[in-house]
Amino acid sequence: MKKKLLSVIIGALILLLTGCTAEADNSADSGEGGFMSAWDTANAMGIGINLGNTMEAYNASGCEKASYEWIPTVGNNTPQDYETYWGAEVTTQEIIDGMKAEGFNTVRIPVFWGNMMKNDGEWKISDEYMARVREIVDYCRNAGVYAVINIHHFDEFIIRRYPLEECEKIIGSLWTQIAEEFKDYPGTLVFEGFNEYLGGNRFNENGVLEELSRQEGYEFTNTLNQTFVSAVRATGGNNAERVLIVSGYWTNIDMTTSDSFVMPEDTAKDKLMVSVHYVDNAMYWSNQIGGRRWLDYINSQCALLRSAFTDKGIPVFVGETTAGYPAGNFASDAIHKNSSECLDIVLGKLSENGFVPVLWDTNGGFYSRTEYRIISDSDREVIRRYSEKAAQ
Repeated sequence: MKKKLLSVIIGALILLLTGCTAEADNSADSGEGGFMSAWDTANAMGIGINLGNTMEAYNASGCEKASYEWIPTVGNNTPQDYETYWGAEVTTQEIIDGMKAEGFNTVRIPVFWGNMMKNDGEWKISDEYMARVREIVDYCRNAGVYAVINIHHFDEFIIRRYPLEECEKIIGSLWTQIAEEFKDYPGTLVFEGFNEYLGGNRFNENGVLEELSRQEGYEFTNTLNQTFVSAVRATGGNNAERVLIVSGYWTNIDMTTSDSFVMPEDTAKDKLMVSVHYVDNAMYWSNQIGGRRWLDYINSQCALLRSAFTDKGIPVFVGETTAGYPAGNFASDAIHKNSSECLDIVLGKLSENGFVPVLWDTNGGFYSRTEYRIISDSDREVIRRYSEKAAQ
């Protein structure tokens, strides 16, 4: 942070000496289009929050069946029909400003790009839908926070139904369109290739979802991550140096830290992160939260990530981490017995390891999108404390 501050001061002196002026901007370096390394970007991203169940919402009824051949329309087939389909508020500048005011410096915006798309094999993203995503990205830019956009759930739809070669073409087309739309945006816009489905199940010839072999799963994961990076870089402009987040195998820590997971080749230097989810996921679902096993498990998962990525100079983006812990998920012998206390511990572990923690949140879960504040005062204090540390 001290180096970043020094660069800003030097830049300001240069402007004064040359008689130039410039409007303030939230670009990720001293000038629009200047790009920090992935490490410096990770440090600047601070604590993040998801705009969950919003732009990734879609009509998923029957999506587990092979007969779900295309995405059903919702309402009048407008961006807002989908944006609110899973119960979210229509996103506003005030919602994003409130997130910034509460201490979040990154907003992850999951996006289902297949909504409003014609089923004609062209995979052309709707202009209206693209414009709405751009509007929300602009809210983030106005608020001075990092925005992260990905392909969310639509990657699942594609991977389940198409062979790898066809997936490469489709994913390449989608990321080319997205990257072209945002190629002039500054480094505070970060692209994340996918959500959680790399290596996921596929429909077999009988229309039954079938688990891939590990070899096939890693082939899909590594190939499509490379497709994502290559497609974005090929669009040029600011995308030539933009920080990109490569998605893990199922975003599962054990799978992603395996030697079988390969980071893509990149024409830009030091501009890639890797994404995983939930360092305590197994303990959450086995109702072991707050106990010694929970603490040991978190430490072991963080150690795997450090060894596989951090120690090799690759920042870790924890794109989804638990925001709240229900009473029913705590261990019978829990040492730590309330949600805010556990949130504090997990954020502490992630932060001390240099990872970027992004809370998974849906409408009214952790942050109120109508009152523009974190709902729980104790949670609010935790976030404020970590955001202040990140800013130092």
